[in-house]
Order: sequence, then C-alpha cells, then structure tokens
Amino acid sequence: MPQNVDLDPVDLRILRVLQNDARITNRDLAAEVGVAASTCLDRVNRLRAAGVIEGYRLRVSPEALGLPIQAFLTLRTQHSREVLEPLTEHILAQPETRALYNIAGAADFLVLVACADVAALQRLIVDELTARPEIHQIQTMLVFQEWEGGPLLPPGAPAD
Repeated sequence: MPQNVDLDPVDLRILRVLQNDARITNRDLAAEVGVAASTCLDRVNRLRAAGVIEGYRLRVSPEALGLPIQAFLTLRTQHSREVLEPLTEHILAQPETRALYNIAGAADFLVLVACADVAALQRLIVDELTARPEIHQIQTMLVFQEWEGGPLLPPGAPAD
C-alpha cells in the first residue's frame, strides 16, 4: 500500500489533468502544467513508483454494450474469513459485476452490476446470489443516472 507522498503544486496539477484525460500525451501534459516534457515524465514516473498513480483505465458505456440496467446490490453475509474469498471470487466471476466493495455498516458488500434487462438482473440475484447460503439478504437499488466527481486529491489541496 502506498505511503503518503509529499505532492507539490506541479504534482497536483499533473494529477488533475491526468484524471480528466489519461490519454494526454506527455508533451501536452507538460505544456498544460507548465514544465519541461522531461521533467513532466520524471514526475509522472515518480508518482507511479510511489503508488499515487495506480494505472490508467478505459471507461466503457454499459448502455452502448446493451447493458442499460445498472444497480447497486447490498449484501448481508455470514461473517467469517473462510467465506470471504470464495464469495468474492464468485461475485467477481459474474459478467454483470462492475465493482465489488467489502463495507462496514448495515451491509457487508456493495456490488455494482450492469444487466441487459430486468430479467437478467433478477436471474443474477436469484440464481447466482440468493442461492448461496452465506448470503442472508440482498437489497437492490437501481441507478437512474450517474455523475462522476472531480479529481481525487489529498486533503487541503488548493482548488483549481
């Protein structure tokens, strides 16, 4: 797990820009943050090595792939270590699963899924999840609309 890293204003600008456009060229990134291309590349490599930048992801539209029904599922489960690994493997093996979180509170897991239709969502819940004895309760919350937040920056980072 990465340690806290001291980030100066240039590092913060790099993180802001990359989180908005991870495909930006190093030359354009350097120009955007006001440093030389070689300096920018060194800083990005340092941020990667420190674990601040974990990778780059491609966002795919579920709707464009024929998966317009998105839902969050909260799961209450049996609490034991021997249950966690096989259950998480099973949930992640479902093609509808987009994200899985082990959480604290009224539920034990939060699962984001994308399905072709309501029947596919019902099949996932009934056949793949409630059929498992370690799952005691499922609550389904349909996603009507999604917004993405701003870039993730450390506490106290100045607003851009």
